[in-house]
Amino acid sequence: MINTLDARIAAQLAVLSSDEDLDNLDTLPGIGRLAAEVIIAETGGDMTQFATAGHLASWIGVCPGMNESAGVSKSGHTRPGNSNLKRLLGIAAMSVSRSKNGYLSAYYRRIATRRGSQRALVAVMHKLAIAIWHILHDKTAYQDLGADYFTRRDPERAMRRMTKEANRLGLTIRFEPITTA
Repeated sequence: MINTLDARIAAQLAVLSSDEDLDNLDTLPGIGRLAAEVIIAETGGDMTQFATAGHLASWIGVCPGMNESAGVSKSGHTRPGNSNLKRLLGIAAMSVSRSKNGYLSAYYRRIATRRGSQRALVAVMHKLAIAIWHILHDKTAYQDLGADYFTRRDPERAMRRMTKEANRLGLTIRFEPITTA
């Protein structure tokens, strides 16, 4: 019976999207083949119904709410959305947060130190939703920016951070450029 149901699911997925979409979604960290099938099943695989990646993230419900009045922020709760995809992205975000390498794990650590682990998980879920939209809309595979993306983006900031940490430990450090022969 399970094999019969699996065959029916595969036939329905063939109607909704191609194997290329499933393979491209499989390149996302934290997303496997089964999760890719759920994403295709829930969204229909067609991203023309979502004008931007933000629309997909909002439909899933991984956009933090914003309620500000007179300069006071009141609520940061996420809105209700597609519970199946939100649950799936939550599991994927937890698996990404436990990995060592990759842009999303570096992004999680960066947000978690400032805002806490739960808000960092929602931020990673939002990044995953945006990546899903781009993968299905542009028909491309996921390209990881790398764990050192933030250091490469602003090396002076990384040097200031290292200097501050060394000063807190009572050490002095000096940066000198590497000369290549």
